[in-house]
Amino acid sequence: MGLLQQYYDIIAKALYYEKKGDIMNSVLYKKKFPLLVFLIPAFIFMIVFLYIPFFQNILNSFKNISGLGTAATGYNSPWYSNYVEMFNDANMRVALRNTFLMIIATVVFEVGVALILALLVDNIKRGAKFYRIVYFFPIVVSATALGLLFNLIFLYDKGMLNQLLEFFGKSSLTDWKSKALAITTMMIPVVWQYVGFYFVILITGLNNIPGELYEAAAIDGASRFQRVKFITLPLLFNVMCTCVVLAVTGALKVFDLPWVMFPKGMSDTWLTGTYMYYHAFNTNNVDYSSAIAVLIVVLGIILSKVVNTVFKEKDY
Repeated sequence: MGLLQQYYDIIAKALYYEKKGDIMNSVLYKKKFPLLVFLIPAFIFMIVFLYIPFFQNILNSFKNISGLGTAATGYNSPWYSNYVEMFNDANMRVALRNTFLMIIATVVFEVGVALILALLVDNIKRGAKFYRIVYFFPIVVSATALGLLFNLIFLYDKGMLNQLLEFFGKSSLTDWKSKALAITTMMIPVVWQYVGFYFVILITGLNNIPGELYEAAAIDGASRFQRVKFITLPLLFNVMCTCVVLAVTGALKVFDLPWVMFPKGMSDTWLTGTYMYYHAFNTNNVDYSSAIAVLIVVLGIILSKVVNTVFKEKDY
């Protein structure tokens, strides 16, 4: 495999410098005004609908707001009381614990399973388009509809899963929403829904790998496993880094499907997203909800930085 590794390094470097030279020598976009015409409206849109609400939300986390649509009655005393309350809130600790479990499940199972499926589909000649549609289909279905569907599957009495277990001889019914099983029951649908999202990203990355590398490796006698190890995974590394960052940030704010299956954090299934929503719309504690939203953003930035540091992108 030494000869194969050297050949791979030479080809990879040649492709990199060829691409770099094309970019440097490009004559596109010499006129900057058309670019500004499209960039400025988008920038204004982001300021009005993203940055201003975000900074207003930070201010709201320090104020006393009794309900949605009501004006603040002033700043809390002390102004940082909501953040102190988060450290003393038992449900907030549960939400953070469950969210980190969701992050692990998302990275390991969503991205991991998506990578395996992408490698399998990339190596078949017939039916590839069919499998791409099938694996991507769950992501286009409403999360609310999926939550209702999985509620029927995990139903205690006459649920599909318990009926199957009864058919195979299990005498007692399983409460899939008990405290012991609730987190697993909640994570299974979330992972199942988003595997297709990362599958599409990874299969697109696989399609961008030059076929000549595989042909050269096959001529040199490399097995299929060796081709995956020495060609596919290294060239797919940057795409996998992107998937991991998206998985981590997505797990921090997941809301709709867990809320439909476990409303109001039943069986201690709070997540940061569902707990924020609960205080905003059920307890009318808007300022505390705003503080949780700020925490979610801060955690997203920190974890994204950590992931980017650990899985540093490489130049090929």
